[in-house]
Amino acid sequence: MSTACNVCRGPHDRISKQTVQSASLHKNTRNMFQLLPWTFAVDSLHLWVHYGLVFLGFLLGVITILVQITKPAPYGKFDQADSNWGVTINQRLGHVLSDATPGILLFLLVFFFYGTQRQYTNYVFLALWQAHYIHRGIIHPLVMRYSKAQVPLGITLGGLFPNCLFSFLCADWISSARYPDKYYYDPRFILGLLLFVLGYVTNKWADFKLRSLRKQKGTEEGEGSKGYYIPYGGLFELVTCPNYFGELVEWLGWAVGTWSLSGLAWMLFGCATFIPRAAHTRKWYREQFMDYPRARKALIPFVY
Repeated sequence: MSTACNVCRGPHDRISKQTVQSASLHKNTRNMFQLLPWTFAVDSLHLWVHYGLVFLGFLLGVITILVQITKPAPYGKFDQADSNWGVTINQRLGHVLSDATPGILLFLLVFFFYGTQRQYTNYVFLALWQAHYIHRGIIHPLVMRYSKAQVPLGITLGGLFPNCLFSFLCADWISSARYPDKYYYDPRFILGLLLFVLGYVTNKWADFKLRSLRKQKGTEEGEGSKGYYIPYGGLFELVTCPNYFGELVEWLGWAVGTWSLSGLAWMLFGCATFIPRAAHTRKWYREQFMDYPRARKALIPFVY
C-alpha cells in the first residue's frame, strides 16, 4: 500500500520540482534584465565619495573638451618648444608614470584592499582593465618610437591626475558592485565584452602600424615635419586616428558591460579627449601633406 502511494505521488513530485525550477529560472531571468542589474551595498560615506568623484569626472570631461576644442594638448605633433610646462623628463618614463602607475598599481590596490566583491564578473572586468593598461602603460612606452626623447613634467602630471581619478572610480565600482550570478547571460555584459575586445584589437593594431611607419625626417619621399608621413591601410583608409577610435570603442564596451555611472563618466572623458584631438590631428595632416586624402574622417568611420 505504501509503495503504491509512493508510485502515485512520483509524477506529482516531478511536476512540483519542475515548477520550482521554472519559477527560479524566471526569477533569475527577470533579475538579469533589470534596469540596474547590480547592487552597490556600501556605507554612506563610501557612497557619497564615489558619486561625488563621478560628478567630478563628468565636470572634468566638460572642461577638457571645451579647452581642447580650441587648442590641442601640447604633446606629440602639437609639442611647442616655447611652452612653459616645467622641466623635461624621459618620454618613456613619463608615459609609464602617467599611465601604468594609476592604471595598474592604483587600480590593483583599490580592487584588492578597498573593495569587497569577488565574483567572476568582478575579475573579468579587472582582467580587461589590466590588459589595456599593461599594454598602454608598459609595453607601449617600451616599443613606441617617439618623435622626441623628452617630455615636460607638466604634461606627465596633466595626464596623471585624470588617470588617477578614473582608475580609482572604476576600480572602486568593479570591486564594490555585486552583479547577478548569471550576468554572463545579460546582453549588456556580452555586448560590452565584445566591444571592449574589438576596440582593444583595433587600438593595438593602429599603435603598431604607426610605430612601423615612424621614420627619420627626410628618409623617404612623402614625409612631413618631425618624421611623420601619411599612414595607409585598414582603418587608416577611413579615419585619421583609428588608434583613438579603437580605444573609444573599448571604453564604450566598458561603460555598457559595467552598466555604471563611473564607466559612463570615463567613456565620456575619453570622448572629450579623442574628439577634439582627432580633429586637430586631421587638420595637421592636411596642412603638412598636400596629398592627404580629403575623404578621411577624423575619428569615426563615415560619421566624424
